[in-house]
Amino acid sequence: MTTQNLPRDTQQWVCLQCGYNMIGEMPDICPFCGARHDRFMTWDDAEKTYSVTTHAVNDVVSQLLSVPKLGLEHAAYRIETKTGAVWIDSPSAFNRNLAPVDAILFTHHHFLGASNQYRRLWHSEVWLHDLDAKHRLVTLFDIDRRFSNDFTAYGIEAYHVGGHTPGFTFYIYLDVLFICDYVFLTETGMYFNPYGPEQDTLNQARRIYDVVSAKCLKTVCGYNYIAHFADWLPQFEHLVRTQ
Repeated sequence: MTTQNLPRDTQQWVCLQCGYNMIGEMPDICPFCGARHDRFMTWDDAEKTYSVTTHAVNDVVSQLLSVPKLGLEHAAYRIETKTGAVWIDSPSAFNRNLAPVDAILFTHHHFLGASNQYRRLWHSEVWLHDLDAKHRLVTLFDIDRRFSNDFTAYGIEAYHVGGHTPGFTFYIYLDVLFICDYVFLTETGMYFNPYGPEQDTLNQARRIYDVVSAKCLKTVCGYNYIAHFADWLPQFEHLVRTQ
């Protein structure tokens, strides 16, 4: 995989309020969160400001976070599979010194981050469910694999459930569940992501429960947390059964 420098005239902007990357001419407001353009930073200035750091989850999974925190700061995850390195979702900040990956598998279209920059640098394949790939926020991002069904790639199991977004997909690798932001986990408990259709989110959570409760899992990787599956599952079950 190549590690050549990217052209410096590439136009891309990062919203410091939410972390969304905007490709092309700078808009007046962020199309994701509505922040004004005075809260934007060019992608190359963001690269100088934010360092994507790696934190080990286990021997084959690591969490990627920006330091300092960038916007909403969702975590991405790197998996060292037997057939190649894969990301689940992408950091919002672009750091060209990160180790390359063969593919970037997305849970949904809210977390595209700087994936187009990484794709261009490493020639990585970007995967996103077709229903989310049709969203207006994805228009200028390159999607190489638009899937429509459950699948297995690089030994990673992908389950399309929808709910939070039409194309929401969660992943399992060995004993690790990658659930992103389908549910929020806080000191006061667990609750569904409110930014989506409430009834669909609840309905599809039941399928998530059916799948994961039948697996021998140890770890849950969320958008801003890492949890023991044995602690996470009872909370998720309670949420599903009491809504």
